[in-house]
Amino acid sequence: MVTRSTIMDTNSFRAEHADALSGDIRALVEKRSRLLGDSYRLFYRNPVHLVRGERQYLWDAAGRKYLDVYNNVASIGHCHPAVIEAVHQQMSALNTHTRYLHERIVNYTEDLLALVPEQITKAMYMCTGSEANDLAIRVARAYSGGTGIIVTREAYHGTSELTSGASPALGSGQPLASTTRLVPAPDPYRVDAEDLGAWFAAQIQLQIDDMSAHGIKFAGFLADSIFSSDGVLPGTSGYLQAAIDVVHANGGIFIADEVQPGFARTGEAFWGFARHGVVPDIITLGKPMGNGIPVSAMLARPEVLAAFSDTIPYFNTFGGNPVSIAAAQAVLQVIQEEQLQEHSRVTGAKLLKELTLLGQRHETVGDVRGAGLFIGFELVSHRGDKTPDKARALNVIEQLREQGVLTSVAGPHGNVLKLRPTLAFQEHDIDWLVGALDRALTLSV
Repeated sequence: MVTRSTIMDTNSFRAEHADALSGDIRALVEKRSRLLGDSYRLFYRNPVHLVRGERQYLWDAAGRKYLDVYNNVASIGHCHPAVIEAVHQQMSALNTHTRYLHERIVNYTEDLLALVPEQITKAMYMCTGSEANDLAIRVARAYSGGTGIIVTREAYHGTSELTSGASPALGSGQPLASTTRLVPAPDPYRVDAEDLGAWFAAQIQLQIDDMSAHGIKFAGFLADSIFSSDGVLPGTSGYLQAAIDVVHANGGIFIADEVQPGFARTGEAFWGFARHGVVPDIITLGKPMGNGIPVSAMLARPEVLAAFSDTIPYFNTFGGNPVSIAAAQAVLQVIQEEQLQEHSRVTGAKLLKELTLLGQRHETVGDVRGAGLFIGFELVSHRGDKTPDKARALNVIEQLREQGVLTSVAGPHGNVLKLRPTLAFQEHDIDWLVGALDRALTLSV
């Protein structure tokens, strides 16, 4: 039996919803279905036809305004003027690849590396997070001499052959690699452990031992430090250290997938991994670094990267091109000039407080957790036994859409609202979000 993809199929339009659509939306859906590959998915039973964005807001073709509480790709806000201007200026001058000299890539890299631990001194550029994680796995294997990769049970790390083989969130229709092993996510709401860090470290050791028993040498642990696809699990700062110690003790490396928790989103630190005081061996970055412009990166300790780069030349035609790097540089400047890390910390804490109070008023809310502007809002049918309520979560998502709030769900049960607005989200937006959620929870009973 093929299980649905939690990140692709849970909150998606399906053919049986077509009869309820308005004429223009139905016509566009049908045209899209006729022309595009069937692997694509649309959000919502009634898909949203977007035509414009500005900071934390989006508008559809009918002129209706929405609050975007899901799109981290436009990390500093939709159509940020600083990114538009930087891209326009560079596009007007030159766009080429990294086999020619250009100041932008080295200047940006210098600025970027200044923000990571001093042990990490090398950067390589691609166009997507999938490519960054793909290369990271190749580097991990070259350095360790092994092939085994450990990820969490609902992880998502990309769509290439290597990364999809380490992305169980894509569903059973996409088989995992024989060298991939899964560990349960460190979920303090559902895991009964006195010491979550020690428990998680033990889970990793069990899978390393299983690899060894099957003749597979361990290469590394690949994780998004807020475990977003597993249901948004920030946990207590610092608990990941024990797990990383186990990884290193067994000859593997830690790859920190920062596509979602990086670039000031968690508020407590500029990087998700930095909340835990750990130093990764490799850091991977994705499109939020360019506010949606196709750019990604892999940052690494030089000795780790050398095992790959000393023997294998690598070239990504437009990874790190001047236009994409101009966008990335603008993003860094905006984060610093607009103090978005502090903004994320303060505004996120206020939002988390209001959502927690809201949860206390609704019996269907099991848990509310988050760091900065990255919050998981978990729905259950019974608080006592924490029974996941996927059906209610999906109904709430649809109700929110009708009230002009866009978000989606996460977690293995599809019952966690993934609240991840752009960093342009403001304190005055909290009332819109919390009020809409309050009404949606009431209507879904």
